[in-house]
Amino acid sequence: MNRAVIGLMRVVRRLSLNKKSFAWGMLVLVLVGWSGCRQNSDGPHSQNPSGAIGSEATAPPDQRRVIVAFGDSLTAGAGLAADEAYPAALERKIEEAGYPYRVLNAGVSGETTAGGLRRVQSIIQNRPEVVILELGANDGLRGLGLGETKKNLAAIIESLQKEHIRVILAGMKIPPNYGRDYTQGFEKIFPELAARYRLVLIPFFLEGVGGQASLNQTDGIHPTAEGYQKVVENLWPKLEPLLVH
Repeated sequence: MNRAVIGLMRVVRRLSLNKKSFAWGMLVLVLVGWSGCRQNSDGPHSQNPSGAIGSEATAPPDQRRVIVAFGDSLTAGAGLAADEAYPAALERKIEEAGYPYRVLNAGVSGETTAGGLRRVQSIIQNRPEVVILELGANDGLRGLGLGETKKNLAAIIESLQKEHIRVILAGMKIPPNYGRDYTQGFEKIFPELAARYRLVLIPFFLEGVGGQASLNQTDGIHPTAEGYQKVVENLWPKLEPLLVH
């Protein structure tokens, strides 16, 4: 019995002439005593029945190499469960092929290239070996300046390559809402950057998926789980040569 409980017992004895005070004293004594017992039994140095320190075993750190899927809602998997988005489907493909990699989903819905540039250091902190860069679609849909989009993507690529991170660049296409010159200029950004920085290029991230009603959600923009399987099929021949066992 700890000293606090013994002291309270003495106080209760002094109050015993007053029934109401005695009742309150006993209640406090019970509560403090219960708290003390809890502290002694569940403290940070308690042991579980198996003899291991703590009540739960600590999971070992994930030793797999890291791939980051860096992009917007097309990467995030808007409208789907996390395990239906392409990063999760890609990780399953990698596991089936026997490679020791995990895929982190760093997609943010609505992200522009400017937003991606602001996030690039957080991507680097994950120490990836490969980054799949899928950004630019929201710039095009908003009609943002092509020069600014290209500049932002170049800055992202340079930041990653400075850390010896290999980059796969996902090309994008947009509807002709802003005229042929803008649409064609937008599409040229990706192969030009891939050539300048010697990147692996996916000419069109949504090849075989874009415009296919059966592979897209009702918004006509974001793939279904089946659509993302097609995305992974397109990506796999580009990614596998970069992986090591």
